[in-house]
Amino acid sequence: MTSGNLLTDTPALYEARFPDTERLAARWTQDCLRRHGAGPRVLDMGCGTGRDAAALHTAGRTVTGADLSEAMLTHARTHHPGPAYVRADLRGFDLGSFDAVVCLDSSLLYCHTNDQLDGFLASCRKALTPGGLLVAEMRNGAYFLGRTDLLDRSAVAEFTWQGRTYRSTTTLTVDRTAQLLSRTRVWTTGDGSPPVEQRSAWRLLFPQELRHFLAVHGFDVLELHDGPGPRTEPPWRQGRLPGTTTDADRLHVVARLRSL
Repeated sequence: MTSGNLLTDTPALYEARFPDTERLAARWTQDCLRRHGAGPRVLDMGCGTGRDAAALHTAGRTVTGADLSEAMLTHARTHHPGPAYVRADLRGFDLGSFDAVVCLDSSLLYCHTNDQLDGFLASCRKALTPGGLLVAEMRNGAYFLGRTDLLDRSAVAEFTWQGRTYRSTTTLTVDRTAQLLSRTRVWTTGDGSPPVEQRSAWRLLFPQELRHFLAVHGFDVLELHDGPGPRTEPPWRQGRLPGTTTDADRLHVVARLRSL
C-alpha cells in the first residue's frame, strides 16, 4: 500500500469527488460578508482549488487565495482565475491588509495545537483592518460528545472520473487526549494499481472553547451556530438566517475584530 494525498495532489479529482456546482460555500460566505458590512478585500485561507475564492471575486470582492499546496495553487491559477494566489501556512502568515479573512471546509482545524490556533488568530488580527471579519466553517467538536454514529462504520464512496472508477473507504477515529479527529481514507481503482492510503486529522474545537480563543485575540462573536450552512442538511439557501444551536456536526462562526 502506498501513502499519499490523492485528492490534494490531484485537484481536478478533488473537484470531481466534491462538486459544488451551485457554489454554496462562496454564496454563504458572501451572504455573511454582506449582512455584516464587510469591505471588499478578502483573504481566503486554505483556498484549495480556488473555487470559492473565484466565486467571491465574481461577486465583486478583491480576493487573495492562500494555500500550502502548490498543486492546488497551480490548479486555481489555471482553472479559477481572478484572485491573486499565494502560498502560505494558515498557522502563521503575513499577507497584507484585508477587510475579511475566510477559512472554509474545516481548514482552521488543521491547527492541531493551542499554539497553532493562537498563531492563526494572531495572524488574522494582524491582517484585518479594525472592525474586519473572520468567517469560518468547520466540523463541530461538540457533535462527538457521546455520539459515535460517524465512528462506528467505514464510509464507502465510488465515482468515475476520466474513465476510471475510484472507490474510497473512509474511517474516522477520535484521539481524546490530543483532541483530534483522525481520518484514514484508502483509495482503490480496480485497474491493478496498488491502494493509496491517505491520513489527515482535524482539531476538535468546542463552541465555548472557540468563543474563548476568539475573545483572547480581540474578536467579538457575531454568529456561532450549527446551521444552516453550505455543508449542512438541509443546506443553506439565500434568505435563510443563522440558527441558534451548536449541536449538529458543522460549526459556523462570524467574528468581528474589535476596533482599538
